[in-house]
Amino acid sequence: MIIDPLDSSGAPSLKSSEWQTSELARRRILALLSKPTDANHIGLLPKEGWSQRNWQFLGEVLIPSLLTPREPRRTIGGIPDASAPDIGVTWLGHAGFFVQMAGVNLVVDPNWALWHGPVKRVRHPSLWPHDLPTVDLVLITHAHFDHLHLPSLRRLAHGQPIIVPKGVGSVVKRCGFGQIVELDTWQSCEFEDLTITLTPARHWGARMIHDTHRKFGGYLIKDDERTVFHCGDSAMFDGFAEIGRRARIDVALMPIGAYDAPSGRPVHMNPEEALDAFEMMGAEMLVPMHHNTFPLGNEPLHEPQLRLEQAALHRDLTHRVKILHEGDSSLF
Repeated sequence: MIIDPLDSSGAPSLKSSEWQTSELARRRILALLSKPTDANHIGLLPKEGWSQRNWQFLGEVLIPSLLTPREPRRTIGGIPDASAPDIGVTWLGHAGFFVQMAGVNLVVDPNWALWHGPVKRVRHPSLWPHDLPTVDLVLITHAHFDHLHLPSLRRLAHGQPIIVPKGVGSVVKRCGFGQIVELDTWQSCEFEDLTITLTPARHWGARMIHDTHRKFGGYLIKDDERTVFHCGDSAMFDGFAEIGRRARIDVALMPIGAYDAPSGRPVHMNPEEALDAFEMMGAEMLVPMHHNTFPLGNEPLHEPQLRLEQAALHRDLTHRVKILHEGDSSLF
């Protein structure tokens, strides 16, 4: 839950020097919360009405989810083998994907947590790390706990490299990976026949309130012929047009949930905006993510997928949207 840094109701009576010290600390906190580190960085200050939205989240989302039994895992027949030029995409839940491309098995933002604090995963994972083929490479889009889940990373790590945004390497250094590669926005690195590029996003990257230096973004994953784009977390912004100019994207993995944030901050796209971004980039296929796993927004859990289906039908894009259930795979 969010504590309003601007709330002064019920403040104790302070001596002048104590008040000055308290006020100075308050101003420093406000500066830290609101100071942008770059043009696409969203500050941490909640918007007006945060208290009502948080009570709504508590009463309509969080408590009902705690009282509802987790759905059982789905039975998965296995992950199909993707041979070039096919791209294999398997949704692991939330923003996690297993991707097969150019003979490389890679995982982006894996998360097998059953809890994030009081937030409960709504179903048991259908695929666990031991169900996956050998993972050659791991990518992390940013340091938020629902995208960089340390216990999940430790389950995957066996000395292979991991790629993270600049400033995030220190978080994963004790997980058991080999080389840790940090990328700044638009920097690239090579892994076998793949080129991995960190793209901009409109979000923020602090794992704790003070570490605003950590970068964040998405990834373009390219071989000689084809490209997968993992958006990470992002609000809608005009940077998607630039991403589309830099790559012909075959498969775009786009977030569609948690758009009604209790804080009121514009940190995630809604389904219609995800389609807007998809069209701005000129991508061929859209696979949604960041929905139907953890209840993180005030919208009903089923709403993001429903809105995406309706918007795709209205825009005649149904044939270019592939909705996966958790654990499902598709070849592109």
